[in-house]
Parts: sequence; structure tokens; C-alpha cells
Amino acid sequence: MQPVPKHSHQDDTPTLLLVDDDEAFCRVLREALAKRGFNVYVAYDLAEAISISAEHLPEYAVVDLRIGNESGLELVSKLVALDEHTRIIMLTGYASVATAVEAIKLGATHYLTKPADANEIVAALRREAGDSTVPVAEKPLSVKRLEWEHLQKILLAHHGNISAAARALKMHRRTLQRKLSKHPVRE
Repeated sequence: MQPVPKHSHQDDTPTLLLVDDDEAFCRVLREALAKRGFNVYVAYDLAEAISISAEHLPEYAVVDLRIGNESGLELVSKLVALDEHTRIIMLTGYASVATAVEAIKLGATHYLTKPADANEIVAALRREAGDSTVPVAEKPLSVKRLEWEHLQKILLAHHGNISAAARALKMHRRTLQRKLSKHPVRE
């Protein structure tokens, strides 16, 4: 099957790929984005996302960092390979400096933390440049947040392999899994 070229819709509605394993979240966000003028395609895993992207070449994508046991970072690079002009937002409840840097290096346009509403997502999709007026934090990160960031960096360096990351950190694999299953502290 030949890919459908961009802007092939009769009404020229921009296409957006939404990728998240949370079906309820996708249903709500899909409706909100459709109301804001997007033709939204939803995928719940990487294979489905790649198939939809190859067929529809979306202009925009909103990709969760954790899609089941898969990494949204992998999808970012695949979406860029299909079309380097796709504007990609990495969206996550497990934000870290390491994953933010990698997402941008791989081709994501922006990196947003959950909860993010449809207005924030649309604003990020349409924003063309960085913002030098973003306030700098008043205080450094807490020790707990620094630990979270370090664990994420080591896990990323070992391509998501928890056993290899645990060996590198000289800790038991279950201990690392327990630490990773907790949501990161904000500061």
C-alpha cells in the first residue's frame, strides 16, 4: 500500500498521531484534539504507531515515553526517519533530564510532563522556537530527585535493560525495579 501524502484530506485538516498505552487517556485527548482541528489517529503500541505513520504520514505526533514495556524514544527516531518534518511532542509522567535530552536529540520538538491538557499540547506543537524567558529554578534539585535522574540516566545508557543497569549501579535488580516503579518527586 502506498503511503498517503500529507495534506491529502479533502478539508486539509492537519493529521496527528497519538501514541499511549492508556486507552482512556487516548479517548479523552483524541476528542479534545479533534475539537481543536486535528484529524487524530491513535496507536497503543510501537508497531501500530509505525504502521499508522507509514500510511498517513502525520504532521504531528504526541508520544508517551513509556508505552507498555516499550520506549517512546524508539518511536521518535522512527517517526523522524519516516518524515523529518513531523513535529513530535514527548509526553510523560516519568520525566527526567536524561530522557528529555535524548528525546530532543532524536528529533522531538518538545517534551511535556503529565498532566498536560490539550491546550498545552497544541501550544507546544505550534511553538516554533525556544523561550529564553523560562524562569530558572530558585533552588537545586532534592537528593531524591537527583537519585531519580541518575537512575534514569544509567537505565538509558543501558538501553532500558534493568538487569544491566542494576549491575552498573551495583544494586539488586529488584531494588532498581522498585525505585523505578515509583513516580519521581517533583523537586
